[in-house]
Amino acid sequence: METITSKTYDFKRVLVWELPVRIFHWLNALCITVLAITGFIIADPPALMSTAEAVDSYWFGTVRTIHFITAYVFLLNAIVRVYWAFNGNYYSNWRAFLPLNKQKWDNIKHVLKVDVLLQNEETEVLKNISVGHNYVASLSYIVLFLLALVQIFTGFGLYAPTSGWWLPKLFEWVPVVLGDEMTTRFIHHIATWLFIIFTLIHVYLVFYHDWLEGRGESSAMISGYKFVRKERLKDGEHI
Repeated sequence: METITSKTYDFKRVLVWELPVRIFHWLNALCITVLAITGFIIADPPALMSTAEAVDSYWFGTVRTIHFITAYVFLLNAIVRVYWAFNGNYYSNWRAFLPLNKQKWDNIKHVLKVDVLLQNEETEVLKNISVGHNYVASLSYIVLFLLALVQIFTGFGLYAPTSGWWLPKLFEWVPVVLGDEMTTRFIHHIATWLFIIFTLIHVYLVFYHDWLEGRGESSAMISGYKFVRKERLKDGEHI
C-alpha cells in the first residue's frame, strides 16, 4: 500500500509593504475611482429635470469641485510616493521596480509563463516566487506611473483656463503642445479607460496569486505582512 506524504514548510512573517505604501495604495485607489466617476459625468452629464431654481441647483458644479479636489489629492499622493521610492524599504524603493540583473529577467519569464500562459513549472524554483512585486508587475507600475503623469498634465491643462490658482496655470501649455483642447480631452479620456483596465487585471492577479501561493497577497496591502518560506530569505534575497 502506497503511503502519501506531504512536505511541510516553515514560513516567516515579513513586513513587505510599509504604512506609507499602504496609505498611498488605498488613497490612490479611492482617487482613481472618484476621478473616473466624476470624469465620466463631466464628459457626458445627464439631463436632470428639476423644479428648483437654477441658483439652488448646482449639482454639476459640485461634481466638478469634487473632481478637482480629488485631482489635487491624486497629485500630492503621487509626489509623496516618489519621495518614498527613495526613502522606503527595499520593496518600495525605485530599484525594486527595474530588472537590473539576469535573476530578475528570469522572474519575468516565470511570471509570463505562469500568469499569462497559465503553465506550471516542471520543477519548483523558489526564487521565482517574489517576496515583493514580481517584475512584470513592477514594469506595469512604471507604465502606470507614466500614465498618471499623462492624466495630471492633461487634467490640469484642461482645468487651467478656469482656475485662478497658480498651480493649474503651470499646465496651460499642455493643450497648446497637443494641438487643441479637444485632443487633450481625448487623451485624458483614453487614459482613464487604461486605468480601469489596469485595475481589473490588477485585482484579478492579486486574488489569483493569493489562491496559487497562499502567502497573504490580498491582505498584505492592509497588514503590510506576507508569509515567506524561511529558506527563501536565508541568503538575504529580496526578489
